[in-house]
Amino acid sequence: MPDTVVLSPDIDALMNDIGRKAKAAARPLGFASTEAKNRALHAMADAILANKAHILGENAKDLKEVEGSEMLASFVDRLTLNDKRIAEMAEGIRAIAGLADPVGEVIAAWDRPNGLKIERARTPLGVIGVIFESRPNVTADAGALCLKAGNAVILRCGSDSRRSSQAIHTCLVDGLKAAGLPEHAIQLVPITDRAAVGAMLRGLNGAIDVIVPRGGKSLVARVQSEARVPVFAHLEGLCHIYVDASADIEMAKQIVVNAKMRRTGICGAAETLLVDGAAIGTHLTPLLEVLTEAGCEIRGSATVLKVAPGIKPATEEDWTTEYLDAIISVAVVDGISGAIAHIQTYSSNHTEAVIAEDPAVVERFFTEVDSAILLHNASTQFADGGEFGMGAEIGIATGKMHARGPVGVEQLTSFKYRVRGAGQTRP
Repeated sequence: MPDTVVLSPDIDALMNDIGRKAKAAARPLGFASTEAKNRALHAMADAILANKAHILGENAKDLKEVEGSEMLASFVDRLTLNDKRIAEMAEGIRAIAGLADPVGEVIAAWDRPNGLKIERARTPLGVIGVIFESRPNVTADAGALCLKAGNAVILRCGSDSRRSSQAIHTCLVDGLKAAGLPEHAIQLVPITDRAAVGAMLRGLNGAIDVIVPRGGKSLVARVQSEARVPVFAHLEGLCHIYVDASADIEMAKQIVVNAKMRRTGICGAAETLLVDGAAIGTHLTPLLEVLTEAGCEIRGSATVLKVAPGIKPATEEDWTTEYLDAIISVAVVDGISGAIAHIQTYSSNHTEAVIAEDPAVVERFFTEVDSAILLHNASTQFADGGEFGMGAEIGIATGKMHARGPVGVEQLTSFKYRVRGAGQTRP
């Protein structure tokens, strides 16, 4: 069905009702005890494991529906659930329960000369709208994270994952009920009509405080273009790895293959490899060979083609493409200055890595590259809240306002000032 900015009365009523219920649930959640939230989270994990067979059965139906479609293998992988991923989903929820509760945490405190005592403390954002595609596990991750941070959440999954997401959502609601928390604290939009997305982007009459999109470039672009509420988003993950002449070649080979091939369909997968021009004779060929052996298609710049004339030439479009597949673009650059210039031109400011032993090169990379996540001698696939020790994440934000990088429980809070006096009046 084509997008529209005009809702039918039925969809309008449905979405506004969801918004009202979420806003009503958000208030008691804002001061719910840590014990109650953790009890709900553990009950959710238990319910997911207890209902594994049903969840996998519903997932099989979703997978059957996309059979024969032109969906990329990486997107099918995102959609697929199995025993291991179900167990990881439950484990992830329990890990969130084990995190410190951010609500009420005092971030800063100071005293004024007039005796006023001022503190800045974390408070929930309110109602979060999460719009996602393909990955049914986002239902569990987003629902659990928002709950831990004291927020209500409205989830809108893609049509391709609707059965799997519904089965998981039922388990989350069971957990809320078991802990005596409002069951509308985590809602899943029950329709696949894309007009429902438009309603969320307009804020559901003020019910939604922030939108988080998780999906492809077209979804995120639409959200950033149409949203009338704040957005935590990244448009795409155009991640780069720069291999300096000072890099240990064996380390570089391992990191580059892992960054590209571990999971090609995630936003932290490397899409462009930059090699120092001073290392053409020592580093370029071994890196090309190890990528080819791993099954990766290489698209090279003119200089790369001189070394390996059999590979596919890279076009201008390749430097701006998030492949999400076993494809990588490779260019030779003029040292760290050339690498920084290339990244500044083409990066989406998500994640970049430098492989080098020269501390001056690393320092320049960390100082001059302005992306949300920068790594030294490590794979870009570590761009993940769980790997940062933050528990599950709701996404990687590449903007510069409020949240940047992995969006975990702390980033799902705002703050308020609490001022304590003893009768002071302002002269």
